[in-house]
Amino acid sequence: MMRHSISRPLVKQALARMFFFTDPTRVPDPLSVLDRLPEGSGVILRHFGKPGNRLNAKALCDKVHRRGLQCLIANDPTLARDIGADGVHWPERHLARARAWAQSHPHWLHTGAAHSLKALQRAHYARLDGVFLSPVFASQSPSATHILSETDRQTWLRQAHLHVLALGGVTPARAQALKAEGFYGWGAIEAWLNDDRNNER
Repeated sequence: MMRHSISRPLVKQALARMFFFTDPTRVPDPLSVLDRLPEGSGVILRHFGKPGNRLNAKALCDKVHRRGLQCLIANDPTLARDIGADGVHWPERHLARARAWAQSHPHWLHTGAAHSLKALQRAHYARLDGVFLSPVFASQSPSATHILSETDRQTWLRQAHLHVLALGGVTPARAQALKAEGFYGWGAIEAWLNDDRNNER
């Protein structure tokens, strides 16, 4: 079994407001992105069930922690536990499963994905710390098939009872407007690859 080399305190952290989502296809070398992330941000590591990506998770998580950032593992609580991650990010289809883990591991951070008002409500029932609502803008993600309208976003935000973060085509400049709408924070992939990534936060 993998062992983590950096012990993490059993204290609930405040959820970061900015996240980098790893993607083996679009960002083959996620370690190269970590130094670009601003202080107080986090990383959601997605290994998509591939053994090689899973094995590399420990090195990435250790570097995230050395930078003082948060590290969440997507859909793999066992791996999160084994490498000393800060919590788990749950796909929309596993929000029901997330509730049990949130109860048994209350010191972890638990986030989820949502593409509808119903999913936002399920995320609240699962007692998650935050949920990524997507897609708010067009993006290269295969799941970005139905872009949420500004009206839907604002209506759903008013009915949500947890931190909602924006995902899908978000840039630092767009994040400013989303914050004014009521979003707690945001996540992205390509936004962290641009040289002007830190011009606006």
